[in-house]
Amino acid sequence: MPMHEFLKDCRRIVIKAGTSILTGKDGRFSPSHMSRLGDQILALRSEKREAILVSSGAIGLGMEVTAFKKRPKRMAQLQACAAIGQGKLMHAYEQFFSKRGVHTAQILLTRDGLEDRDRFLRAGGAMAEILKMKVLPIVNENDTVSTEEIAFGDNDRLSVHVAHLVSADLLIILSDVDGFYLNDGSRVRTVSSIREIREELVKHVKDGRKEKTVGGMTAKLNAAVTAMNLGIPMLIVNGHRPGEIQAALHGQDTGTLFIPARAKPSARQMWISFSAPRKGTVIVDEGAFQKLASQRVSLLPRGIVAFRGNFEKGQVVELETGDGRVFGRGVTRFSNAELARLVGKQTEDIASALGYKTQAEVIHRNDLVIWE
Repeated sequence: MPMHEFLKDCRRIVIKAGTSILTGKDGRFSPSHMSRLGDQILALRSEKREAILVSSGAIGLGMEVTAFKKRPKRMAQLQACAAIGQGKLMHAYEQFFSKRGVHTAQILLTRDGLEDRDRFLRAGGAMAEILKMKVLPIVNENDTVSTEEIAFGDNDRLSVHVAHLVSADLLIILSDVDGFYLNDGSRVRTVSSIREIREELVKHVKDGRKEKTVGGMTAKLNAAVTAMNLGIPMLIVNGHRPGEIQAALHGQDTGTLFIPARAKPSARQMWISFSAPRKGTVIVDEGAFQKLASQRVSLLPRGIVAFRGNFEKGQVVELETGDGRVFGRGVTRFSNAELARLVGKQTEDIASALGYKTQAEVIHRNDLVIWE
């Protein structure tokens, strides 16, 4: 079966469009470019597929109004441009789609809003209802209130969060190029599909810089790594070519498809592995690593050699080998103060070490996500 053939069955699709997809050669917002994107989204809906759009462009539109030639460096200026441009961006989308019988819903997210499990579930529930109403969700980062600590960093990363939030079947990143290019010494070619991102792939990345944008192919590769870990296929296609999304979804070999090696984890596991904030690190010995990586077992105190950070019971910690390789995450059942008394202890010694009886597992297997 051709590599892209299974895309025909994808029903819920997140599409990320960066500023460059919406602007012309003069760097200004282009209604015709937006219409090209809008036509493809309408085509998806006509095939009974659900589309969620993650759209950049607010800061760029704000820059046009305020006559900034280069992307502002001060956070307050970026936030001001976002506030000015966001309404204009949504107005353009609503005008286009409402004339064609489709209404839009604006959704502004911040990273900390998805780190809290309850808020994450509420955001997902709201998105599900919007889709049921046959309304097109248009998502952007809430730049006006974002700080460096809570920002997603770029909309490629945000789009993975959204794909996770809505349990998408596919994430499509619209790019300025035809996909991921590989230089094998004699020629440059587009890679049709990638199942594993190794270091030798990264050396082929060359990011340009545009005055109104952030990100680049490095950001897209980082997004692909996360999407693949979440079991979500990700496709990079040329966003300037009309009908490119439909071509890929109808099985044509276009763009670069990143194929997950594993099935999609449960919703809770996906939240643990990606959206939940990491509060510390637990370092395990080689024996514990081998068992955790190859068997579905819980982490016990005897397999732990050290830890870092201040964390409470119920918070998420990363798992690390002795040589510094991060291989998973989990929800700890002990605080760092309690764990300090349990490192390396046998199960029968837990009660005496703590002074009270409790469960043996530091991280239960149901609250554990292993990446390798």
